[in-house]
Amino acid sequence: MAKISILIFLLELVHYTNNSLFTSEFSWTLSLLVSSLLSLIIGTIVGLTQFRIKRLFAYSTISHLGFILLALTINSIESIQAFIFYLIQYSLSNLNAFILLISIGFSLYYYVNDNKEYQELSDKNNSPIQLISQIKGFFYINPILSLSFAITIFSFVGIPPLIGFFAKQMVLSAALDSGYVFLTLVAILTSVISAVYYLNIVKQIFFDESEYITNPELLNRDMHASITRKDVFLEKLRFKCNNIILSSYLTISISILTLVILLFILMPQE
Repeated sequence: MAKISILIFLLELVHYTNNSLFTSEFSWTLSLLVSSLLSLIIGTIVGLTQFRIKRLFAYSTISHLGFILLALTINSIESIQAFIFYLIQYSLSNLNAFILLISIGFSLYYYVNDNKEYQELSDKNNSPIQLISQIKGFFYINPILSLSFAITIFSFVGIPPLIGFFAKQMVLSAALDSGYVFLTLVAILTSVISAVYYLNIVKQIFFDESEYITNPELLNRDMHASITRKDVFLEKLRFKCNNIILSSYLTISISILTLVILLFILMPQE
């Protein structure tokens, strides 16, 4: 919400200062173009060196911000439509990516993994999923979550027919119409380079062997839970660890967001 509010404020600032009655010849164009160029390059190049998945998403956000600033620079009707649409679709995709990371962490609760890199992290208790290497072979543990995660990542890359492709297409089309050929080429090149670290995540999920094994202490243990309503005991349950599933609010959120990303082609309009 903080990023969205700042970018909308910047949109209004650029629009009203460029269309005001001020006699000043000040223009946002050069500063925004430089910011866009640096965001595209830095977000992509530095992202290639990351091994923490959330930090990788942070640098990918910087790269995507380059596209948003490019649309903001042009300041035409088409570019403002592209700006707002890119902001909406990236917010949805990013939200889905982080909900999926949380869900992946929850779904690994009865597995153990002797990942030495993870064990050596000083902040390992802050989040169950921190390293890209932790999701190796996750497809063999939960195929549906893996497919949802892959669809979201492909949307980040801009692969058709996902919603991320239409957003990038709109921004690049507006840039070409306004004569920003060099920046358009840079944006395309950085998109191709950023696909390297995105597709590496997909490769590890689907093609690498899983390092997780079921926790032997939980495998045959009976678990118990009590159902209460308004502090009144109703029923006692007995279950195994593999009977526990993700909560409905997570599964519904992931389903809706993934289907929006996947099925936007059926109504590809702003």
